[in-house]
Order: sequence, then structure tokens, then C-alpha cells
Amino acid sequence: MINTIVQSDDTWMLWGILAVWASISIFLEQKYKWASVLSGAVIALLGALILSNLNIIPTASPVYDAVWIYLVPLAIPLLLFNINMRELFQESKKLILTFLICATGTVIGSSIGFFLLKDHIPELAKLSAAIAASYVGGGVNFAAVTARFEPSSEMVSATVVADNMVMAAMFALFMLIPSLLFLKKRFNTPHIDELELGRVNKGETLASEYWRRKEISLKDVAASVGTSFFLVVLSFKLAEFFDRVIPSDENTSGIVVFLNGMLGEKYLLLSTLTFLFIYLFPNYFNKIKGGQELGTYLIYIFFVVIGAPASIPLIIEKAPLLILFVSIVGLFNLGTGLLFGKLFKLDLEHIVLASNATVGGPTTASAMAIAKGWRNLVGPILVVGTLGYIIGNYIGFLLGHWFLTF
Repeated sequence: MINTIVQSDDTWMLWGILAVWASISIFLEQKYKWASVLSGAVIALLGALILSNLNIIPTASPVYDAVWIYLVPLAIPLLLFNINMRELFQESKKLILTFLICATGTVIGSSIGFFLLKDHIPELAKLSAAIAASYVGGGVNFAAVTARFEPSSEMVSATVVADNMVMAAMFALFMLIPSLLFLKKRFNTPHIDELELGRVNKGETLASEYWRRKEISLKDVAASVGTSFFLVVLSFKLAEFFDRVIPSDENTSGIVVFLNGMLGEKYLLLSTLTFLFIYLFPNYFNKIKGGQELGTYLIYIFFVVIGAPASIPLIIEKAPLLILFVSIVGLFNLGTGLLFGKLFKLDLEHIVLASNATVGGPTTASAMAIAKGWRNLVGPILVVGTLGYIIGNYIGFLLGHWFLTF
């Protein structure tokens, strides 16, 4: 393991770096136009990438795991408390088609990458199946498909390293695309247009305009945090229960496996229960202030964590061809989305969020929607993104069996 200035078990120092750099990223985004265009999310990610590659912070730590395990789940309900339920359903229907188009791009990219590189990368049939599953759903699908086909642990580790690097680069690309004038002129951009038209002070950045100072009380903070904890605990415990009582082994029927995937997936259940409570108790949630601000700050800490694992020397040493393969998959995903998005006159915001959701999962996609100020898309992309958890394994298994015949 590479020695770093801050060790992986230096808990307080690492938490301090994550929190302070997230705060700096938010400040820069709201203060300077160049940072607003780049976005605080990309600044947070790039800062962590630089620190890890200068051997200042480690590429892996229990602190990073804690962000995924605890902060991200808490952030999700906080970001949904003030959602418009009517717009949620309208946007979700539009996003499903876009999501499926990007998932098709993943299948095309995985197939092309496999046939181009199968003679150069060991066990690529198994690894490409796992990446295909991951770039439709997420890390859960990667784990499930690798467990099914059992590639060597060394190749799995190298693939994870390549995946981390490509995902960080793709995420930066997703954040930059909505700012490119070339694409804005050629696609519908209703959410971007709404933000720009709604600006009052033209000297402000979009981020500072969106995150204007609001009145908030201690009761609001208590309600936001307490309700978020309640929803996370309820959802995760119910998901554990359903996962335990609903079988999902290879001898189980497809309908039962589908039910396990729907009810036993904790993030899907968390989103579902949050929407249900918002629908049943609208007056309570409409009165809560500050939930979006608290949730967004937690998500910015998550952005910092995304950039930390991308160790460039390790990638050069272990996974240069795997980087090429994963890049092919990611770029075909995005390229297919843009191509057919133009053909079907889809919104640019929907395309980049759907591609983000397939590549990085619903959490990174919702985080992007938050960072860009597309508030009405936060909930829908969380809902649609969880569709990948369900179909990702099927796609990975089918492609894996096909690739193994060559």
C-alpha cells in the first residue's frame, strides 16, 4: 500500500479534509463565474483526485465507506422533502425512455469493446458482463455479476480501479455538457432556461441565485434531520426484512426475484417510502425548511469521496487496457443518449442525467441535478435510476453467457 501524508485510519483529519473541501467547493461555485460553469461538484471531485494522486490522502479509507453508508442515505430524503409530486410523475415518464436508450448504449459499447479487446485483456468476457451490469445499474450489479462468473480477484481489482477513474472522468463530463453552447443550441434545455430566466441579479452566479439565503429555525433543522433518520431506518430495516423473507436464489421464479429486487433494495425502498410520506403528509413536509440545503452539503462531501479512489499511477500500472474498455462503454452510453435524444427531441438535462444514472447510479445522478439547480429532476432521476438495479443483472448475465461462447 502507498504511504500517504494522511493515513487511512486518521479519521478526524480525513473527515476534516472532506468537510472543508466540500465547503470550499460550494463557496467557489457561488462566488466565481468560472467555478459556477465548472460546478462545485467537479471542483470537489478534482480536488480529491489531486490530493490522492499527490499522496496527501489515501485512495481508500473507512471514512469514505462511512460517507457511502451513512451520509448518502441521509441526504436522499432531505433532498426530496419539498418535491412537487405532480412534476415528479411527469418527469419520471419522460426520463424512463431516455434511461433505456442510455442503457442500450451500454450494451452496444460493452459488445464493441469486448470484440475489440478480447484477445488482449484476460477474462474480458466475465469482466465486460460485470461492467455492462454496472453501467446500467451500479456497484450492486457489478458485485452480483462478478459473483456469478467468478473472474480472478486480481482482474476484478484492476477493473474496479479502471471503473473508478473512468466514472470520475465521465462525471466531470456530465457536469460540463450542459454548459456547452454547441449542445445547448441543438437540444431542448427547459430546466437550464428556467434557471437563467429566473435570475434577478445578473452579477450573481446561477448557484448563488439558486441558493439564496432563507429563513430557517432550530425546529426546521430538528424536523429535517429527525425525519430523514426515521425514513432511512424504516426503509433499511424493511429492506432487510424483505430480502430475508423473499428468496432470490437461482431456483426461484423470475417474479419472486423481481419482488426481492423491488422490496429488498434499500435505496429504492427509501425513495418509495419518502414519496409515500410526502404524499400522505404534504402539510408537514411543506413547512420544513432547510432540508435541501442540509442534504446538498452532504452530497458535496460525497462528491469529494468520488474523486479520491482514482489513483493514476495504479491505473497506469494495472489497468491501461481496462480503462480503454470501460471508456468505450461509457462513451457509447452517452453518445447513444445524445444521438437518439436529438432524434426523439429529448431534453439535454434528461440525457445527461439518464447517462449519469446508468454509469454512476441514481445517487450521482440526483447529486448532479442538485448541483445544477434542476430541483424538479432530483426525485424523478432517483426513481428512474433505481430501475437499473433491477434490469442490470439480467443484462450482465445475458451478455456474460454470450461473450463466453467466443
